[in-house]
Amino acid sequence: MAPTVIVLSRRLGAVLPAAALPALRAASAVYADPSVPGDVVAATGAEPAAGALPDDAVLLTCEPTAGAVAVPEPEGAALLDAVAVMDRLRSPGGCPWDAEQTHQSLLQYLVEECYELYQAIEDGDRADMREELGDVLLQVLFHARVAQEAAEGAFDIDAVADGLVAKLVGRHPHVFAGSERIETATAQEGRWEELKRAEKQRSSSVDGVPLGQPAVALAAKLVSRTARAGLPEDLLPAGGGVGEELFRQVARAKLGGADPEAELRTAARAFADRVRAAERSAAAQGVDPHSLDPETWRRAWPA
Repeated sequence: MAPTVIVLSRRLGAVLPAAALPALRAASAVYADPSVPGDVVAATGAEPAAGALPDDAVLLTCEPTAGAVAVPEPEGAALLDAVAVMDRLRSPGGCPWDAEQTHQSLLQYLVEECYELYQAIEDGDRADMREELGDVLLQVLFHARVAQEAAEGAFDIDAVADGLVAKLVGRHPHVFAGSERIETATAQEGRWEELKRAEKQRSSSVDGVPLGQPAVALAAKLVSRTARAGLPEDLLPAGGGVGEELFRQVARAKLGGADPEAELRTAARAFADRVRAAERSAAAQGVDPHSLDPETWRRAWPA
């Protein structure tokens, strides 16, 4: 026999999971080694571990130990580390650059990181996707930490998470309340719009569409919203200008079931690849790729 060793999570602080309670209740005494935080020692009434311990005792530790009972961490526990690191960077004695940032100064990075994640998903690069998701998460943590210091309307990352949970639960009554039955994704999209209109008291089918997004995505979203609202196609922009013609192209793609933003990005990236291929071909023939004339471009253009 030997004392029962329970490995606690540093992330959970003084929180003792229910899995540890049976061993603690049955123990003749509870001891803690130096790795255990003081608040945990105080909460359990543990004594400092020294020398040989009774066989029916419990030893608390935060260090992985062979044969120990490890208290499982909940999924997402690593997010606590991310919050703590962000707090350290932003707090006095942290990073001067992080301390100077504002919501406005961070906007460029928010857009940039979202596009980098978009590209990683397009490329199917799982390693890049994982990294870029982390960079997008950093933006959420950073903005929440800056908001925590506001003189008015302050909120923190917990308020952000609480709001998200309330929104997800409220918009999925068929999952969490069992009060509805939704059979298809299309039906769910329609129900979402109804719930959002009621929640945000929207007076228009296009309320809530972010007007600052790229023009193709903006046009596609407006077409999608108005189509669900029953707007007939003949009322879409019909002028002779470039903007109206582009809008009609986007509308045709969206109403046909395609994602015009993704389609245009695919075409643009394929074009960029052909440009690079032609420049490499010209360079391989001893021609300066930065000074190609139209005929040289045509000869070097990939089939």
